[in-house]
Amino acid sequence: MGCVYSRVCIGEVCTPRDGRVKETQNVRTNEIAVFSPESSNGEDGEDGDQLNQLRDPEAGITRLSRVSSQFLPPDGSRTVKVPSGNYELRYSYLSQRGYYPDALDKANQDSFCIHTPFGTNPDDHFFGVFDGHGEFGAQCSQFVKRKLCENLLRNSRFQFDAVEACHAAFLTTNSQLHADSLDDSMSGTTAITVLVRGRTIYVVNSGDSRAVIAEKRGDEIVAVDLSIDQTPFREDELERVKLCGARVLTLDQIEGLKNPDVQCWGTEEGDDGDPPRLWVPNGMYPGTAFTRSIGDSIAESIGVVATPEIVVLELTPDNPFFVIASDGVFEFLSSQSVIDTVAKFKDPRDACAAIVAESYRLWLQYETRTDDITIIVVHVNGLTETSAGQSVSSAAVLRPPVPQVVEVTGSESPSIYSWNSKNQRVRHDLSRARLRAIESSLENGQVWVPPSPAHRKTWEEEAHIERALHDHFLFRKLTDSQCHVLLDCMQRVEVQPGAVVVKQGGEGDCFYVVGSGEFEVFATQEENNGEVPRVLHHYTADKLSSFGELALMYNKPLQASVRAVTSGTLWALRREDFRGILMSEFSNLSSLKLLRSVDLLSRLTILQLSHIADSLSEVSFSDGQSVVKKVDILCKNLFASPHILFLM
Repeated sequence: MGCVYSRVCIGEVCTPRDGRVKETQNVRTNEIAVFSPESSNGEDGEDGDQLNQLRDPEAGITRLSRVSSQFLPPDGSRTVKVPSGNYELRYSYLSQRGYYPDALDKANQDSFCIHTPFGTNPDDHFFGVFDGHGEFGAQCSQFVKRKLCENLLRNSRFQFDAVEACHAAFLTTNSQLHADSLDDSMSGTTAITVLVRGRTIYVVNSGDSRAVIAEKRGDEIVAVDLSIDQTPFREDELERVKLCGARVLTLDQIEGLKNPDVQCWGTEEGDDGDPPRLWVPNGMYPGTAFTRSIGDSIAESIGVVATPEIVVLELTPDNPFFVIASDGVFEFLSSQSVIDTVAKFKDPRDACAAIVAESYRLWLQYETRTDDITIIVVHVNGLTETSAGQSVSSAAVLRPPVPQVVEVTGSESPSIYSWNSKNQRVRHDLSRARLRAIESSLENGQVWVPPSPAHRKTWEEEAHIERALHDHFLFRKLTDSQCHVLLDCMQRVEVQPGAVVVKQGGEGDCFYVVGSGEFEVFATQEENNGEVPRVLHHYTADKLSSFGELALMYNKPLQASVRAVTSGTLWALRREDFRGILMSEFSNLSSLKLLRSVDLLSRLTILQLSHIADSLSEVSFSDGQSVVKKVDILCKNLFASPHILFLM
């Protein structure tokens, strides 16, 4: 079969141009720019002749460059109107740099853009996530983020045929990256974008990032995938790249640990951290785990193309929100899990923070590192049925860039070319690196050790901290043992009036709980008369205030300062200690040690013990409390003092 989604190779074997290696260029980029422009009725006369502006793509290009350095408001979410649909979009985002123990200063290779409106049309709004990879992945994602938007606005058909314009913009951007001095021979980026135009959204995907929309079905909110990950797990993609000459093997097969002639992988849901990868016929490169991307000129010679898959959806009142995220989110979380989490929060900012925190926690549970994690959450507010009694069904249209349009009624994604409405990639197994780290910890005891408490806390102080942390998204799933260690790790910080605890633009590494006193959050904002400091919030002990959650996960420059209004006390938790608690003997490792001490289980592998450990739940007992009342129950449980761990 040919490349079924390619206009140029339908019915033929897709044979992209020969891969070429360019000389390495040390291209530097600035910090990730966030595109969040003001309303089109803003400065520079944008409230003038809209019709003339719509006809001038360069006006939109100029607008992009002018707003590229702006940031979202201090509350973290923003609302924009869609005039033709008479509804609003409220959105927020979060991009977290990955944690790599061997490369602590590795740049965030994810980037994203938000243009509201997109160009000069107030009905067009654009959201994109770009996941770079390779030595120059960060630069590639930045390049594509910028050029893709420009190419889309410059396309003469953009206002009349968004599908054709998006298809052309992806391919043009890919060609521009190849021609640029930036070395994309073994680097590139995936790209997923959502264009909102009135009541219609266009989802364009090349790679393994994902877009998901929520749909109300009775009392339930169901996740509907608007993109399907383009990886060798898909049978259609696997066959396509093989016809282009790719060898598809896992690392175990490449290293001779498994038979290279027998397919050893199953589904993405059962992925153990060693997915199938693409290799040239006679070499040990490039090893991509995706089948489409922008850049990757060597991988392009074996079928890794930039040609996107496009889905068109008509929004209805049954679509409360949609999500766009990199694969760092979906490595361990299903689409439904993400939708369920977003549905719990009224503010998209809080939803972003909760999903990133849970993704981060799961990465550390199953791996020795975390991927870069980026998410955009967009609420659809105030959308009503169409006029004249016409209701809009949730009809998703898969429209490949070929002369064929597949229309499917109902809410399901089209089932064509093995298109499955549910992505299956959710890992539940430990990676090989994580297994080696656990084995090493069990054998030589080289684990994180919590610091000795520098300040003993009264029971009132501990109770106050526990109330402040209760139901906090970062600490909600800690066990009792982990919570006790966390309390011991929190250090007292005495501050005087006027003292700045954290400074805007600086890098924080602590999370704080307010023990006493009053603190104000302020940020310097750009205005017509220059930079103006503005007070945004006040924190007090009575409000059980805390701040600095994201500092526990990465050292991104802070967007606001916190200053003491009165003398007070803070309880600080360091990032190093928080990570240690998540990965140490006080979590899964202690359960593994317990299980290995049982003769019946002593010969099991670390992976087998890990599966059992995941099935354990902790139950605490007070002195004198009866544990069991029947002797025959003893054979079904494992016991440890001072707590009992029951097999569920």
